[in-house]
Amino acid sequence: MARLGILAGGGPFPGRVAAAAVAAGRGVFIVALRGFAEPSVVSAFPHAFARMGAAGEILALLRAAECTELVLVGPVRRPPLMDLRPDAEGARIMARIGRAAFAGDDGLLAAVVRVLGEEGFRVVGAHEVLTEAVGPRGQMGRVAPDAAALADIERGAAVVHALGRVDVGQACVVQQGVVLAVEAIEGTDAMLARAAVLARPGPGGVLVKLVKPGQDRRADLPTVGPATLRAAAASGLRGVAFEAGGTLLTDRAACITEADAAGLFLLGIDATSATPEFSDQGSSP
Repeated sequence: MARLGILAGGGPFPGRVAAAAVAAGRGVFIVALRGFAEPSVVSAFPHAFARMGAAGEILALLRAAECTELVLVGPVRRPPLMDLRPDAEGARIMARIGRAAFAGDDGLLAAVVRVLGEEGFRVVGAHEVLTEAVGPRGQMGRVAPDAAALADIERGAAVVHALGRVDVGQACVVQQGVVLAVEAIEGTDAMLARAAVLARPGPGGVLVKLVKPGQDRRADLPTVGPATLRAAAASGLRGVAFEAGGTLLTDRAACITEADAAGLFLLGIDATSATPEFSDQGSSP
């Protein structure tokens, strides 16, 4: 079986995807994006570091490792185009991506996936390899949302869907029906810090994270980790709702522990429903 190629951004998921593939008897090769991928995460696996704009080097490394399938995983902050400094192959690929390079992240990632397919790679989602990391539907942990929190979640889901349709962000914070903050290029942690400053007296708000409508799920799925729960607690929120089946949990057991310790609910919702639905399934680590 050909090796699985992993184009690695930041965070722990590149290493977890690699470990899952190896456990399944498959070889892996990681191309770690310099400035984003963490050496401690990729060091246990065959890997090489490459600059983001060095597409020729990246493709050559993947082909030399005989990778035919490729996972794009881990957050990457898109640099200004003038700082990308593409090599000759990168310039050729940028020309093929065309106007999508100036679009939102989802449009750009969809174009990258398309071009990689044209280059002979089958792009698969991290969730297809790391199935146990996909967040389940239902309440996780001991804390349940009350009716007011569910109303805030419903409001937040409508807002995030609207954001996603124009390819802006995957998350927002709602408190007592008021949208305190929406996610754009700054990311979830910065959005939560901003929401803390804008919080109103009374019951705290909720964080809602969802997949964008029409998003290619092979890249940039929403993620929730223990750090997300800590930031939510520090911002005075009451809980976190995520799209069940469409969100990656960096460490399920640790997320539940953090949520319980902070008195937060952690809830997987059916984002296709007009009213968020949940059950108690998925409540154990």
